[in-house]
Amino acid sequence: MALIDSSGFAHVRLTVTDIARSKKFYDLVFGWPIAVDKSDDVNKPGVIDSAEDYFGGTVYQTPEGTLFGLRPVGRDDFDPNRTGLDHVSFAVKNREDLDAAVRALDGAGVQHGEVIELADAGIAILSFQDPDDVNVELTAPLS
Repeated sequence: MALIDSSGFAHVRLTVTDIARSKKFYDLVFGWPIAVDKSDDVNKPGVIDSAEDYFGGTVYQTPEGTLFGLRPVGRDDFDPNRTGLDHVSFAVKNREDLDAAVRALDGAGVQHGEVIELADAGIAILSFQDPDDVNVELTAPLS
């Protein structure tokens, strides 16, 4: 029996080196509505240390109701081989949506990998990097 009965993720927040650059990227790629945006206050004293000020970051509302945030305090380059985050993956409805994402990313000049089918897991994925080199993945069911 599990110690905690959780229904899943409520939110994910990435630390970023440049909040304006990261906001521009995620706005372009996903276009989600912004739930909270304190990024204009990032240079005010104490903001990057204040949870109440969302650390001078931005929080997006995803279509499924979870939150995705950006926190402008990252000072080191991202490295998926260090303890912490390996990548973040966002769901799309089907394989056709992955193919449409390839065309959309190409049209916007966003470099990406190829669509890879992982039959054992029943999914296909498409990976690309955000401005801090975090691996962002789109995932679609194969069936």
